[in-house]
Amino acid sequence: MATKFSKETYLYWYELMQLIRQFELKAEEMYKMAGKIRGFFHAYIGQEAIAAGCMTATTPDDPFITAYRDHGLGMAKGITPDAAMAELYGKATGCAKGKGGSMHFFSLEHKFFGGHGIVGAQIGTAAGIAFAEQYRGTNNVVLCFFGDGAARQGILHETFNLAMLWKLPVVFICENNNYAMGTSVERTSNVIDIYKLADGYEMPADKIDGMTPEPVHEGVARAVKRAREGGGPTLLEMKTYRYKGHSISDPQKYRSKEEVDEYKGQDPIHKVTVTILENKLATQQELDAIDQRIAGVVEKSVQFAEESPWPDDSEVLKDVYMDKNYPFITD
Repeated sequence: MATKFSKETYLYWYELMQLIRQFELKAEEMYKMAGKIRGFFHAYIGQEAIAAGCMTATTPDDPFITAYRDHGLGMAKGITPDAAMAELYGKATGCAKGKGGSMHFFSLEHKFFGGHGIVGAQIGTAAGIAFAEQYRGTNNVVLCFFGDGAARQGILHETFNLAMLWKLPVVFICENNNYAMGTSVERTSNVIDIYKLADGYEMPADKIDGMTPEPVHEGVARAVKRAREGGGPTLLEMKTYRYKGHSISDPQKYRSKEEVDEYKGQDPIHKVTVTILENKLATQQELDAIDQRIAGVVEKSVQFAEESPWPDDSEVLKDVYMDKNYPFITD
């Protein structure tokens, strides 16, 4: 089976998805060890193909903003596993100085603007970031990620209206994993094809297989190109599935084991592995070597977090209000 993408792209996708998967599994393990990781924890396991496809369809300067299931996208944008694990531990060396925890990853350096605990809040914020990029005359496009539950928030409609009116350079990506916490899409709306919500604003939209990086890349690349050329926003509904519960405390009684197993049969990492091996882009031994290297990186991140200092008490009131010398503010 011939491939549209290069060997380098497939190996990049494989390595990134394995990093996200192995990091989340290790973080979940550390969460269950009393006192290691506290607060909420929402794993990205099963949704890795979205992060992978989005990265190869964008540039490092394109800002990303998402909800609280943010570890995978944060690392995709460049937050190191060390800084990610330290943030989960609440340590000063974390990507948000230990103040954000699992739900509020942040990195100005990597154009990753959260991690938001308020459902849907990132949708309006994304439009604001896109307006700033447009105002400054950059060529950057904002990618805004939200879940199917957030698609029911009023802020989505207000934002869509202004984003289309002003032709803002933003791609709205609904990671539709079928459940808003424990409530299925079918139980919350008569419109179960979320991409159709764009019709009321005459916004371009599409439904995409989010369990495979190829269609994710292609869909995002089209939307980003349109935005860079001044065509405004796009809504992309990525059909995906989370293999874990909504959060680590979720008993998942709202879905059957058979349903979960069916989706695990579409595992994005397995799909990419098959494509790599069938096209002889790498051997199983080479993939095993990548896995082993990633395992070492993840283990090191735990050691880094364990050995990192707690934030100093003097930090408690810092970063609450924006300083007038913040780099985004210009006269």
